Amino acid sequence: MTTAPVTATGALTGVIPPLLTPLSADGTVDVPSLERLVARHLDGGVDGLFALGSSGEVAFFDDAMRKTVLETVVGIVAGQVPVLAGVIDMQTSRVLAHVHAAEKLGVAGLVATAPFYAVTGPDEIDTHFRTIAAATSVPLWAYDLPICVHTKLSVDQMVQWGNDGVIVGVKDSSGDDVAFRRLAIHVARSGSGISLLTGHEVVVDGSYLAGGHGAVPGLANVDPAGYVRMDRAARVEDWATVRVEQDRLADLFEIVFQPRGKVGPAAGVGSFKTALRELGVFSTNVMSSPMSPIGDEDAARIRSILQDVGLT
Repeated sequence: MTTAPVTATGALTGVIPPLLTPLSADGTVDVPSLERLVARHLDGGVDGLFALGSSGEVAFFDDAMRKTVLETVVGIVAGQVPVLAGVIDMQTSRVLAHVHAAEKLGVAGLVATAPFYAVTGPDEIDTHFRTIAAATSVPLWAYDLPICVHTKLSVDQMVQWGNDGVIVGVKDSSGDDVAFRRLAIHVARSGSGISLLTGHEVVVDGSYLAGGHGAVPGLANVDPAGYVRMDRAARVEDWATVRVEQDRLADLFEIVFQPRGKVGPAAGVGSFKTALRELGVFSTNVMSSPMSPIGDEDAARIRSILQDVGLT
């Protein structure tokens, strides 16, 4: 297994997929499917795994379900690659409870968003992240996810957190490529050495050119090896190969546009789950309530795309 380079902070780089959570018909964790998914990632050469993120449907899980998911993932991975744990919740006190639960399982890093529901500004967000970092010795990542938390983390604030040792990296799912490039430039100039990972599936190539260090794309659940090939090519500046892989993954990403009448995770995560069911990795494409799974007609179009890009 190739070891990914690390930044000056010691933070992970490379391909760190945000794990889906396969569910049985009754909504419980489908452990055999999860074992197959983790094996798929490891066989693909990933550099780490991120459990309890948006792609893992964390927003739909109570504390008991979160514990089950994280315990199961850490147990299956068994130290083969680092595991990052999402500690996402509305306010600081709830996040700290998730932090302490994740610490007990020996995770390699924690991933937190800005607080949400209650309206917060820069001062509250700064206090939130600094409070989390002060409460744990586990490395902290900032998760920039404005579509869900309705706040875009500022470039200046993230750079300052890096300089102050509050965070070791950023998972950027903002979809704001201008802000990502500005962040990469300012991080490089500051010398903080934080790791910058994009969650933007179809412009990972651009993030590498901008100075990014890797990717956390939900689509990597379907084709981890494709993202790993792109990452390895980027490390040696083989941009022709990077483009070939990114174009192919962009074609694969068309699966998320096949479901009709669905939006958000029901369409995106639902498509990933359906693709994995079609590939024999998942037993079902069940989604967390109140979301319903993708139906047969949409699944047939997803199956066709899988075949077109060479996944069977």
